[in-house]
Amino acid sequence: MTTTPEEYDVIVVGAGPTGENVADRTAAAGLRTVIVEAELVGGECSYWACMPSKALLRPVAALAGARAVAGAREAVGGAALDPAAVLARRDSFASHWQDDGQVRWLRDTGIELVRGHGRLVGERAVTVEAEDGSERLLTARHAVAICTGSRPVLPEGVPGLAEARPWTNREATGAPAVPGRLAVVGGGVVGVELATAWRALGAEVVLLVRGDALLPRMEPFAGELVAEGLKAAGVDLRFGTEVASLERVDGAGVTLVLGDGERLTADEVLYATGRAPRTADVGLEQVGLKPGSWMDVDDSCTVLGVDGDWLYAAGDVNHRALLTHQGKYQARIAGATIVARAEGRPLDTARWGAHAASADSAGAPQVVFTEPEVAAVGLTSEAAERAGLRVRSIDHDLGAVAGASLYGDDYRGRARVVFDLDRQVLVGASFVGPGVAELLHSATVAVVGEVPIDRLWHAVPAYPTISEVWLRLLEGCRG
Repeated sequence: MTTTPEEYDVIVVGAGPTGENVADRTAAAGLRTVIVEAELVGGECSYWACMPSKALLRPVAALAGARAVAGAREAVGGAALDPAAVLARRDSFASHWQDDGQVRWLRDTGIELVRGHGRLVGERAVTVEAEDGSERLLTARHAVAICTGSRPVLPEGVPGLAEARPWTNREATGAPAVPGRLAVVGGGVVGVELATAWRALGAEVVLLVRGDALLPRMEPFAGELVAEGLKAAGVDLRFGTEVASLERVDGAGVTLVLGDGERLTADEVLYATGRAPRTADVGLEQVGLKPGSWMDVDDSCTVLGVDGDWLYAAGDVNHRALLTHQGKYQARIAGATIVARAEGRPLDTARWGAHAASADSAGAPQVVFTEPEVAAVGLTSEAAERAGLRVRSIDHDLGAVAGASLYGDDYRGRARVVFDLDRQVLVGASFVGPGVAELLHSATVAVVGEVPIDRLWHAVPAYPTISEVWLRLLEGCRG
């Protein structure tokens, strides 16, 4: 280890989108900032999650969009996607798993980079172990931010699972070729998106779901319509199914033994069964926290249970909202908090204040890029009722909107808003159908801005667009 500590104002551990945004905010304020990264600068989202997965899914949506419109349908005919071209485009969006561009951005922004595994060793102190085993000691005058994200979780106690060498999101988004047969375990976002992508690229896909619905944290109709879409695409979708054991035979693929004794064979098996924090080896025990745990924070992303206001945790690692855009939002809040404290300014931690990540609980938007798409923000009707709110749910058939019928022949979709009867504001919105992702930000503004229904009534949607569904939904609120 270096004998002389290297002193900075701020140390950020983890150079994914969240860590980069914390560092950007503190460096822009003139604080000397260093970011520590053991893998690729840019993190999970850039190389193994958001960008490569959406690059796989966009051609699926583009081809489906063409087939949904007479005239365009005849032009594309029965053409299939070109897997080689799709994978090559995916590789370009993942920067061919090289982080030169991200490193250049750090340098140009004035953020220093130290490569290696960062661990807390005490208050405002981090050691960084490089690949060659050498160590450096970094100390911070003001703050340390842990932004190490999350990792995929595999179930425990399944015989043969480790030997089967299952895919997680990393292998599934970065695979160099289309598997002939793919078994996907899990009915959440990762499972349904990657089942959609690989089926469209030519794989035979079976999707095994332990429960009785897809996307269980969303409105029930979202999972129902996505299930219909997957079945129509040729996915073998099975509910109430557990994998009892697995066996990989080299050259013969993986055999999955299901709970009822049925045996399935696939070339690869993808487990999409949840996430856990990357905190097992970041030195939490050195500051009185439990290794491997989610890091509890307040709304400013300051870690709870640690003396002094110097340790922060933003992004997946704090379990507030496991979404890249929410991690970046938290990073902006954490960065502003660090700067304010460094400058001796008071914090504005009131709801919606400059130093409070209020949107995590009130208005976190999410898009699922399946066919059809799902877009949602805020509370579901069930979650709102559990929270004790007096609400009304207003639904509308998206296919009955003029803009939707122009978007695609035989358009099918559904919209719902959750209306707080006491405050006269929306607390949630969900849309399912082709192209609905672009409806989401208007809903997010309405929910986060707590715009009164009487004022929303004056926000006129353009005709003929799918967004005209807002008129029908607001009529339901006012009726």
